[in-house]
Amino acid sequence: MTELKDWLNSVNFSKTNLLEEDPAAIKDYNPFVMNRLLSGDIDSIMYANEMNMNHHLNKELQYSFYLNSLRKRKRYSSWIRKDTIKDIEYVKTYYGYNNEKAEQALKILNKTQIDFIKQRLETGASK
Repeated sequence: MTELKDWLNSVNFSKTNLLEEDPAAIKDYNPFVMNRLLSGDIDSIMYANEMNMNHHLNKELQYSFYLNSLRKRKRYSSWIRKDTIKDIEYVKTYYGYNNEKAEQALKILNKTQIDFIKQRLETGASK
């Protein structure tokens, strides 16, 4: 079974075609994850964008595109995640807001108001 690290190593550094050894290994290739990981590096973001626009291509073509287009280089980009905002869950629960409205409310609430909301939402045994 071919793992994600094997696909990334093949495309980025070793430049060996994994499909020559085992053509059935393409079933383990995940185009979404490859595009997501390669979009984190400055020199491969345009290639990942091109594959996002051509998502309808089969897995073999997408893999071959990366294998033959990207320069040989070690790329260590992490998975891009959205930052978590402190106290947003309290505001969402208290007012019934979605993420966007809760972020806006947090901009205008002061520390004492947020502490009041936390106190009102506190459940369970007394401290």
